[in-house]
Amino acid sequence: MNKLLTKQASTFTNYFTTINWDKFVAGFFNKFFILIFITIIFMLVLWIGRIIINRTFKQYVKSNFVVTTNRTNTIHALTLNIFRYTCFFFFLYALLSTIGVPVGTLIAGAGIFSIALGLGAQGFVSDVVTGFFILLEQQLDVGDIVELGTVKGTVTSLGIRTTQVTSADGTLNFIPNRNITIVSNFSRNNMIATVDLYIGPNAPLEKIEAQIQSVNDRLVPNLKELSSAPKIIGPTLNKNNIMVYRVTMTTENGKQDAIRSQFLAEYLTAIRAAKIDLGAQPKSPLM
Repeated sequence: MNKLLTKQASTFTNYFTTINWDKFVAGFFNKFFILIFITIIFMLVLWIGRIIINRTFKQYVKSNFVVTTNRTNTIHALTLNIFRYTCFFFFLYALLSTIGVPVGTLIAGAGIFSIALGLGAQGFVSDVVTGFFILLEQQLDVGDIVELGTVKGTVTSLGIRTTQVTSADGTLNFIPNRNITIVSNFSRNNMIATVDLYIGPNAPLEKIEAQIQSVNDRLVPNLKELSSAPKIIGPTLNKNNIMVYRVTMTTENGKQDAIRSQFLAEYLTAIRAAKIDLGAQPKSPLM
C-alpha cells in the first residue's frame, strides 16, 4: 500500500516538474492582456457605433418630414439593437478563439449539438420573425399606447426579440415577440371619450342637459384636442346595468383620459352649483 502511494506521489511530482512554468505563466498573462485589449476595442466600437447611429437618425429627422417621429424612433431603436447583437456575437467569437476554443470546428462538426441548439433556438427564431412582420406591417411604433394581451402601456422599445412596454404605473414589461398575438393600438385613430354621470330614476333630465350643454359651449372652443363636439346621449345603462347620463366626444389619440376627466369635473361642478340632485348614487365611483 505504501509503495503504491509512493509511486502515485512520484508520478504526480514528475508531472508538475515537467511543466514549463515560465512558458505557462507567460502564455496566461499574454492571453489575459489580449482579452483585456479585445474588451476595450469592443467597448470603443460599441460606443462609437452608437454615437454614429444616433447622429445619423437625428440628422434624418431634421431633414425628413415624411416619416412620422414614432416610426423613426422605432427604426432607430431596432438599428441599435441589431448593432448591439452583432457586436456581442463577434466579441464572444473573439474571446473563445483567444482562449483556444475551436469555434469554427465546433460549429461545423457538432451534429447533435447543432440539432439541440436548433430546437432551443426555435423560440428565438419565432421572436425574430414575428418582430419582423410587426415592423413590416407597422403594427407598433415607439411611443404608441397599446394593449398587448393583459399588458397596456406605452411602447418604449421594439427589438428583434422582445418588445418593451411601460405601464401607467411605471412598470417596464418585456414581452417576447412570439407572444404578441393581438395588438390593440390606441395611437392610430381618434378615440371616443365617454363621460357617465350616475343618476337616479327621478333625476331632472332637462336641467341636467341644460347644465351639460352650458359646459360644452364654454369648453369646446378652447380645446383643440377635440375632433368633434360632445354628443349628449342622455339617460342609458352602462355595462353594469346602472343608470347613467352619458356624453360622448371624439378626441385625438392619447388625449381621451385627460379630456374625459376635465369634462366630468366641469359637469359635476356646474350641476352642484345649480343645486341639482342627480338622485340615488351607486356604490361604484364616478367614471
